[in-house]
Amino acid sequence: MRLVFAGTPDAAVPSLRLLAASGHEIAAVVTRRDAPVGRKRVITPSPVALVAEELGIDTVRTDRLDAAATDRIAALAPDLGVIVAYGGLVREPLLSTPKSGWINLHFSLLPRWRGAAPVQHALIAGDAVTGASVFQLVPALDAGDVFAEREYPVPSTATAGEVLAALSEEGATLLRGVVDAIAARTAAATPQAGEPTLAPKLGDDDGRIRWGESRGSVLARIRGVTPEPGAHTTLDGARVKILAARAASDDAPNLEPGALALNGREVLAGTGTEPIVVDRIQPAGKGPMNAADWWRGRRDTGTPPRAGS
Repeated sequence: MRLVFAGTPDAAVPSLRLLAASGHEIAAVVTRRDAPVGRKRVITPSPVALVAEELGIDTVRTDRLDAAATDRIAALAPDLGVIVAYGGLVREPLLSTPKSGWINLHFSLLPRWRGAAPVQHALIAGDAVTGASVFQLVPALDAGDVFAEREYPVPSTATAGEVLAALSEEGATLLRGVVDAIAARTAAATPQAGEPTLAPKLGDDDGRIRWGESRGSVLARIRGVTPEPGAHTTLDGARVKILAARAASDDAPNLEPGALALNGREVLAGTGTEPIVVDRIQPAGKGPMNAADWWRGRRDTGTPPRAGS
């Protein structure tokens, strides 16, 4: 089939590469415009744009799938549109422009976690299993019939970034199979069943650690917002990022929520239940560092530091 592929971040790259290596033709790649990246805000093409250039595929750079973008895509006469984390909505008349419409690779087991941040919300909620789904795109958010899905048991210490990286690889294979089935006219989709839950884009406050919650909830939030938007708290009025943490041993001393203490070579932080070990942090204006090194290098006022909630 003649495909149009829409995607932007690293999570879409495995799907693009796998489809480009298949027997299908990718007429064009649609991706968001070059954007500032990093602390120096260097204008940089999206990961998908870079791979499309490497593969010699024409690219449509746009932040909105508006009338101009629709006209450019329609001129390509695609058989099927494929979208993976593009970062924008496909509306009519573009939705009906490809002969077989659009299919979407989504990183959850639909209808759970419809929206822009399914992996992050799954981890924050403490889901033991998540997965990937390929579904027919419809006007309603992530509500179309599902062609295929694959479960993924969430490792107990994995971050959202690590889970997304794994799902992007497994999902690419799932997506390729659906594209092949649509081309062979053997694809069958079934309506979503169950109560939907929503996964809107995370904001900065979603990364704020609520120290009064249970240890499991605190660790789930840290993992779920790593690397973006990042877990953070305040110490002595200054913002500090928590880059890595884990459950403390059973014999670790209990602490009040937000209280910090050095226990041997480990920095402990109290939660609403048992304490956690903070392994890596990033103080304001500094680079990432080992939490124990930070503790030894701080100015000791005689009062143990306490994290803000």
